[in-house]
Amino acid sequence: MKSVQALGAEFLGTAFLLAVVVGSGIMGERLAGGNGAITLLVNSIATGAGLVALISTFAPVSGAHFNPLVSIMMSVRGDLPWKELPGYIAAQFGGAIVGVLVTHGMFALPLFETAGKPRPGMNLMWAEFVATLGLLIVIHKTSRHRVEVVPAAVGCYITAGYWFTSSTSFANPAVTLARGFTDTYTGIALSDVAGFWAAQSLALLSVVLALAWVRRPEKSGA
Repeated sequence: MKSVQALGAEFLGTAFLLAVVVGSGIMGERLAGGNGAITLLVNSIATGAGLVALISTFAPVSGAHFNPLVSIMMSVRGDLPWKELPGYIAAQFGGAIVGVLVTHGMFALPLFETAGKPRPGMNLMWAEFVATLGLLIVIHKTSRHRVEVVPAAVGCYITAGYWFTSSTSFANPAVTLARGFTDTYTGIALSDVAGFWAAQSLALLSVVLALAWVRRPEKSGA
């Protein structure tokens, strides 16, 4: 029963996260009168605040990962059984897509569409690597040593990531794919999703290798 509840929490939490990301982007763009800085400010603040609320709500149930990379890292750490990992990832991807559809319905947009906004370039991939690496480090360290600050730490980091990275810090494969199905402010052309996934995966690999190095057994003296 706990596993079912956890998967439901991951599904709902990720769906609401996408509603916050996409919905605030739409609202911000409509109200900003063409001012891109204001739109980004609205989008980043709403996303950060939403993350604080959602993580605080669902953390006692599932850990509030909302991100396949975080779930994999937790499995590597031993905090999430490997047998539960596929369910978490499926719930996160499913929730992300549903979140976009729900948001389109709220704003009277077509439920199904694909993004036309290109986001190519090695600089964006490098930015996405940096953003994802930073997020995973923040989550790893705070969840180990100061678990009570995880919601605020993640929310603040992502808010900052919107501004200090050229990619605006997707840092989440489920979020990245779902944003490929909204032709709005936060959209990303599906043809560019793979590049973002590659950068995110390299960041995860870097963290996993670092964890393995830290845990390596010391050689016994001769």
